[in-house]
Formats: sequence, C-alpha cells, structure tokens
Amino acid sequence: MPNRLTELPSAKIASRMQAIAPFYVMEIQRRALELEAAGRHIIHMEIGQPDFGAPPAVRDAVIDAMHRQPLGYTDALGMRSLREAIARFYANRFGVTIAPERIIVTAGASGAFLLLAGVLFERGDEVLLPAPGYPCNRHFVAMFDATPVDLNVDASTQFQPTVRAVEAAWGSATRGIVIASPSNPTGTSMPFDELAAVAELVAQRSGALIVDEIYQSLSYGRQERTILEATDTVFVVNSFSKYFNLTGWRIGWIVAPPSYVPEIERLAQNAFICPPAPAQYAALAALKPDSIKIYEERHAEFRARRDFVVPALEHIGFGVPAVPDGAFYIYADCSRFAADSFAFAFDSLERAGVAFTPGKDFRGTAAHRFVRFAYTQSMPSLVEGMDRLSRLLNAV
Repeated sequence: MPNRLTELPSAKIASRMQAIAPFYVMEIQRRALELEAAGRHIIHMEIGQPDFGAPPAVRDAVIDAMHRQPLGYTDALGMRSLREAIARFYANRFGVTIAPERIIVTAGASGAFLLLAGVLFERGDEVLLPAPGYPCNRHFVAMFDATPVDLNVDASTQFQPTVRAVEAAWGSATRGIVIASPSNPTGTSMPFDELAAVAELVAQRSGALIVDEIYQSLSYGRQERTILEATDTVFVVNSFSKYFNLTGWRIGWIVAPPSYVPEIERLAQNAFICPPAPAQYAALAALKPDSIKIYEERHAEFRARRDFVVPALEHIGFGVPAVPDGAFYIYADCSRFAADSFAFAFDSLERAGVAFTPGKDFRGTAAHRFVRFAYTQSMPSLVEGMDRLSRLLNAV
C-alpha cells in the first residue's frame, strides 16, 4: 500500500490571503476558553454577542415551522413574507417607506457585505474604511481584489468621518466607502446631516456608499434615523444578530437601489443559493410586536450597563474620550497602564480573568493605546469584571 500523503506539495495559496489578517479577538477568546477549561472563571467582555438569546416565541416559531414543512430552499432574495415584514419594520420604527423588492435577505451581515463587495468592487478599485473600524470589512473588500484604504478618525469627531475628511481622502481610484453608525468598536454615531452630506458627495463622485446600520436600533439618548430617510442611492446593511439577539442564526439584510437588486440576486444565487430557511422563520417572529417589546426591555438593560461600565472604567483609570451613544461597546484608552494594548489584553486575561479586545483588531493610528469592552454580560458579571480590573491595576 503506498504511503499516505499528508501534504499537497503543489498546492498554491492565493496571494490575496496575504491581505487577510487574523481576527485577533478570536485569539483572546481561545485563550479565555482554555483558562475556563482549566477551571478559571472568566468575565467575557471580548465578543460582541448579546447574552440574552432568542426570545421564546422566536424559538417556538422555528420549531413550529420545522413540524409544518421541510424548510427547503427559499427564494435567493429571501421569503417574500420576511421582506415585507422588514419593510414594515422600517415604516413603523423610522417612518420610512421601503419597497420589499429592494430588500435582500442574507446569510448574516457578513453575507451582505460579501455580496455588496462582489457586485460593487474589483481589482484596481480603492474603498475607504474608517479606522478604527470592524476588521472584517476590509477583508471583504480584499477578497474581491479591491484595495481597502484606512480613513483614520479620532475622538475629536467621535471616531466618525466628516464629509470634509471623505472629500480629502477620495482619490482617482476610490470607488466607495463603508460607514458604520453606530460603530463597532466605538459605539459612536455619525450626525445624521453629516452622513447625508457624505451620501450626496459619494453620489456626485459616482461611488458607492455602504452604511452599516447593524446597531441602529441600539441607540441611547438620540433619535434613531436611517440614512434611507435622506436618500435611496445608498446600500444599507442590517442584521438580526445584535438588536434582535440572533447572532448564531446568521440572518441579515440589504436595502439596495432597485437597479442593483438583480445583480445582487445573481451573485446570491451562486454564492449562497438562499439564506438559511429556519433563520428566516426566526426573523419573521422577531419582527412581531410582542418580540419587539422584549427587545426594547433588553435595549434599556444595555443602556443601564453602559451607564455603569463607562464611569467604572474611568474610575479605574481608563480614558473614554468618546462616550458611546449606541451598540454595546466602549473604546477605552489604556495607555496609563501599558504602551501595548495587545499585550495588556492578554496580561489582564491571565492575571484578572477579564477578557476584552485589543485595538490592534480595529486599526487606526492609536490602536496600540485602545481596547474595546463589550458590555454583553449580566450586571453582576460586569460589576465583578470591573472589580477585578480595579484590583489588578491598583485603582481605588
């Protein structure tokens, strides 16, 4: 019997993989899980995953659908009933009329970004991405051989770009920009009028503006407004993961200008066939009034957690130069305690049993000074986490 090969000597790895950096938060999580397996108690503030889970009615709706039908392939754009329900959500929550035909249901927000990157960008194109920002966005761009370009932002503008900064950064090869409001990792939002002005600028330049509104319904102390109130020329990405607490169900959506829907549909047919059928039934139930009532109670709990963790971190000695007005993240300056936030995150995990994310994941000119805390744990766990960090860092 010939020897079994364990490697493929002639296999080639695509050069685009050189542009795909690791997702460093997963390294933090992996070490946290190793410590837990060894018997340590870890306070998890590293992953942006709500701790609540799907409401009972959402779970029941999926079980009922499984008993009633085979849950086979659906339309590549998503079930018509779900697209109509999402349109009603925009009408009820934002007072905006969106035709269901403009809505594409996707395999999570990641699936949405992949579809948009594939349809909109190609080799030679440059795409602006505010930094600090969600790391996977730049890799979605790179997967289709376009070039992600950092648009560095800082606390002076709440870690959000301005129309003047976008105009200055827009070059001859620029074909688009991705803006998240509220943002991961900072939890800060872009003023609506400023975002609308950017949309007008990008349209004048014949570019594509992708607006990440994944955390739009997790806002605190400000009016929730979708950019679709101002223009139909943008691509909006949203998700059932965060406000709707369905992270593992992998279900999201795009609202696109009508002329782009057939192109997105064609790529979706080939890339995904359709969004997961069970998750679509879960999403339908999540949009019902009784579920929204539960989500709003949880929304209030997230705000209470923010109002506890921000001053707690400041008391310990972290800087919070931009208080978040949305999402469930705090982007905190740890330079008082360490020059390297990556090493600091691992050291705090080992010594205090508190997991959080280093700024290295999010890029930006001051990434080494910042860490991100996700307040996606119960209040007793957050209190314990802040107490552990206070003891570790000798703060009173």
